[in-house]
Amino acid sequence: MDNALEEAINEWHEAVNSGDLQWSATSVSDPVVVLGPKGAGPISASQFAEWVQRSGIQLIPRSWHPISDRLMVVEQDAAWPQNQAPTRVATVFRVTGAKVTAALRLPDLRSALELAYVCREMAATE
Repeated sequence: MDNALEEAINEWHEAVNSGDLQWSATSVSDPVVVLGPKGAGPISASQFAEWVQRSGIQLIPRSWHPISDRLMVVEQDAAWPQNQAPTRVATVFRVTGAKVTAALRLPDLRSALELAYVCREMAATE
């Protein structure tokens, strides 16, 4: 696993789990591409940080699946203040430098891996 990729994703998890607006905003690019139950697309770093604080989400990494030097799928246990029982999800991360440039959350590992492989193949043909 690429150390810079892993470090950026670890910092992203720490920032999100802290609920800290500033740290959450600096852990991602501006804009950052997101995917979740409410939609997909680019949002600003400050919008990302506001979502982190508003949602109160906690994401605990459970398994790591390297896809390329910039892509990683991380299976996570997600919990929210209104529902403390963890839900297993998986996120496709894209990293540039020390920042997460995309966080695409999917309902399961298989879906996340399929999307990550498509993203890898698209990038390889640019």
